[in-house]
Amino acid sequence: MSERPVAVVALGGNALIRQGETGNVDQQKKHIRDALTHLDFLLQEGYSLLITHGNGPIVGHLLLQNEAAKEIVPAMPLDVCDADSEGSIGYLTQQTLANLLRGTQQQRNVVSLITQIRVDPADKAFLNPTKPVGPFYSFEQAALLRKAKGWVLLEDAGRGYRRMVPSPQPLEVIEEETIRLLLDHGVIVIAAGGGGIPVARDETGRLYGVEAVIDKDRASALLASRLQARLLIILTAIDGVYRNFNSPKAEMLRSLDKHTAKTLLEAGEFAAGSMRPKIEAALDFLDHGGEKVIITLPELLPQAMRGETGTVLVS
Repeated sequence: MSERPVAVVALGGNALIRQGETGNVDQQKKHIRDALTHLDFLLQEGYSLLITHGNGPIVGHLLLQNEAAKEIVPAMPLDVCDADSEGSIGYLTQQTLANLLRGTQQQRNVVSLITQIRVDPADKAFLNPTKPVGPFYSFEQAALLRKAKGWVLLEDAGRGYRRMVPSPQPLEVIEEETIRLLLDHGVIVIAAGGGGIPVARDETGRLYGVEAVIDKDRASALLASRLQARLLIILTAIDGVYRNFNSPKAEMLRSLDKHTAKTLLEAGEFAAGSMRPKIEAALDFLDHGGEKVIITLPELLPQAMRGETGTVLVS
């Protein structure tokens, strides 16, 4: 049985499909490889490794496919689209990482696990969709889609408009004990992809799917806390956390303690569909005993670990 400390690495969905890209499989593979190339040092330093990933752009594409083909094949509910994206991204991540580690001293068994996460069906998030999925649209495109499809589309961190879906709080990781068992046996686990599949329990205790997308960072923080992880790494599409983001006065915040982060959060410094859930997840992890959170671009992780770039949050 392993007694290694656990590191949770959360790979953002917007880091897999970059702005201006079509999001084809070759592009996703390249970004996954670029991100995973830098994780071997965590294994060298003796960590057990759990990888989570986002799915916002990918599940949005699946929803577009639903719309386009609904007269030919039955449209799938959102929780099934969550599962589809978790499976496909998990497959690409599992295969890429196994290939990168093959023949090295850090070679490990790697497995991706379809993960259900319980939410409260009465969560207020179902009345106020805030989770962005799918591609960015212009103001004019967003106006047409609101009228034609009845979607909720909101501006996302100054980069355009995106469709919003409910994002309830994660409460319980159904497969937690399975994940723990795999980590204890030295397996690299890919889990809670896309925030996991939202489920709830009926009056008999049986699980059923819920149409929503759980924020990947909140789910990662919950899982990291439950596993008593030492380190949470959030890899995203920008190089760090900024004050006055996307403005001439933008300033990277290289180091944040909990008090400062909470003050900036309460002041509305971080966008709801972008950096805000990452900061909230980081604070939740630190509040539950975590030691450190790093937020940066995947390719800058080694420099961020050395304190040369990115943002570090500590208690």
